[in-house]
Amino acid sequence: MPSLSTLIDNFNDGTIGPNWGNSYGGVTESGGKAHVPCGTGYAGYQTAYSWTLAAATMYVAVTTVPAASTATEAYASVFVNAVDIGTTGIRIGFVINTVTGLLKFSSETGYYDPTATTVTYSAVDHKFLRLREDGTNVYWDTSPDGSTWTNRRTLATPAWVTASVDCALDLSAHRDAGTADEAQYDLFNTLADGAVWAASATLTAETALTVTALLSAHAAATLTADSGLTAALQLSAHAAAVLSGESSLTVDAASTDIPEVASLAAGYWDLYIEQGSTFVQTYTVIDDPSFTWAGWTVRAQIRSAPADTGELLIDLTPYLSITGAAISLAVPASVTQTLTRNGVWDLEVVQGSTVVRLINGKAIVSLEVTR
Repeated sequence: MPSLSTLIDNFNDGTIGPNWGNSYGGVTESGGKAHVPCGTGYAGYQTAYSWTLAAATMYVAVTTVPAASTATEAYASVFVNAVDIGTTGIRIGFVINTVTGLLKFSSETGYYDPTATTVTYSAVDHKFLRLREDGTNVYWDTSPDGSTWTNRRTLATPAWVTASVDCALDLSAHRDAGTADEAQYDLFNTLADGAVWAASATLTAETALTVTALLSAHAAATLTADSGLTAALQLSAHAAAVLSGESSLTVDAASTDIPEVASLAAGYWDLYIEQGSTFVQTYTVIDDPSFTWAGWTVRAQIRSAPADTGELLIDLTPYLSITGAAISLAVPASVTQTLTRNGVWDLEVVQGSTVVRLINGKAIVSLEVTR
């Protein structure tokens, strides 16, 4: 079954996607948000019972919570629900109760956790909620921005998680009285909140993949196949990122020690890595054919979080090389095999005391099935 790490939705296409096939209670998607009604009935964005929390990391932004009104219970919740295995109400997640003003971190059986912990809810400090499981523990984390996380509770992993019992993710809301309103959710497992665009592409051997729109992160993509490839491209196999501005970028290495790409914000480029498969990508400055990275070194890492406490998942530096204007990344299958959960990454070039960050983004892992 797929990992919840691989479920990604920024809710920008205005359509409830097929991953949310069990949604109920009149939920809608508009304005880049998932809208969940909060009335005396029940409503939620919900997946099918076909996912696993084992070795997964998932997070979501809660952008609007229900008003307390005259209710004795009004909440927005994020839960991973286990399929009924003889005991109902087995779930793990978060509850924001706007009547009590508390955020609860809960692992429930029969819809109850006698040892649940709570903090006073802050719409700013607790905007992002994250669950992660590492084979030993489950962690409840919060963040104001989706980058800097604070751990709020740690619990030994429940047996149903390690047994990979079928799970459903549920983003829900409910009140027992008062004026009906809604909860809103955004940015599930992604910080990329640009508009969703559709693009056409033609892929042939040794030719460029052209798109009708630029990536919102100030980077365009040129994708090349090894030879005779006409099937749909898997980015985790072979891809090339072109480091260029939205309109034009000129690089004059002869007149300055610092390339003009240093004046651009780092491009946003997610790595899609297939665990246990060789991973190859190339990043190239193409605007000036004479430009090279001669005299520069390159480094990159994948970590669980960008903070100082972020766990190093893979040091990519030994697998990077520079040829002219191209920076190549080739990670052996034996190394990607060790990557078991999602993280974040960036790529920097260094010359002396000068450091230029070229690319940053998420590292998204597709867990291997064949062993």
